[in-house]
Amino acid sequence: MQQGIGGRPPSPRSVLLAEVAQATQRLADAGVDSPRADAEELAAFVHGVKRGELHSVKDADFDARYWEVIARREQREPLQHITGRAYFRYLELQVGPGVFVPRPETESVVGWAIDAVRAMDVVEPCIVDLCTGSGAIALALAQEVPRSRVYAVELSEDAMKWARKNVEGTRVELRQGDALTAFPELDGQVDLVISNPPYIPLAERENIAPEVRDYDPEMALFSGEDGLDLIRGLERTAYRLLRPGGVVVVEHADTQGGQVPWIFSEERGWADAADHPDLNNRPRFATARKALP
Repeated sequence: MQQGIGGRPPSPRSVLLAEVAQATQRLADAGVDSPRADAEELAAFVHGVKRGELHSVKDADFDARYWEVIARREQREPLQHITGRAYFRYLELQVGPGVFVPRPETESVVGWAIDAVRAMDVVEPCIVDLCTGSGAIALALAQEVPRSRVYAVELSEDAMKWARKNVEGTRVELRQGDALTAFPELDGQVDLVISNPPYIPLAERENIAPEVRDYDPEMALFSGEDGLDLIRGLERTAYRLLRPGGVVVVEHADTQGGQVPWIFSEERGWADAADHPDLNNRPRFATARKALP
């Protein structure tokens, strides 16, 4: 018998790992951006293990349902809709049809916000998340800024169904309503306002990935001809909510770098408006501070 390292027989290649390789090629041919990662994640989902444990699945335990979920992903159904879960920073969230799937790019937005809140000389910082969707941003802030008071608002009833599931048992206060008129009782008291609003220009509808265009809710995607309609409205909401010296953080498209900080102008009561890159060094979010009297 052929000997492996230390005299042990070499481990046989798992049938599952061979199938994952075939699935990776199928997903790549279908235009999926991360074919290997998705093929592995779907294999782990079907077989009830973690991605790093796929090698432990015995040949006899290979589940033919794997090809069913691969076929769905080939049709560009979002990975998170198939598995029913999305990972965001240190969270595992429940997601599905009707709610915007949180993206890795937004993690850098939240990271900046967490650092900003921690730098404030505030014992129990007050945070408002506008257009919360699945609740990802609000929950991450509540988890990583332990003494914070976190409020979140979402207009869509479909998205609220998922947000309610995710925030259940946490201290996030979730409400359904219009972000532009939310939380009037907090006017002038908030330390941080954060939002990942819709910001895709209507003209870009046919240019976005099928996973986004065909599955994410339109309400969470599009906002006028230049994509900035809601952000313009949120500027006034943030100004109303924030205390003097409080900070606003708003995500935007990488093609909108330089445009959003101008919305938070000195003439409208803001200071230190700036744009920031994501981990891929693309313009991703704007910040500003409500000017002191």
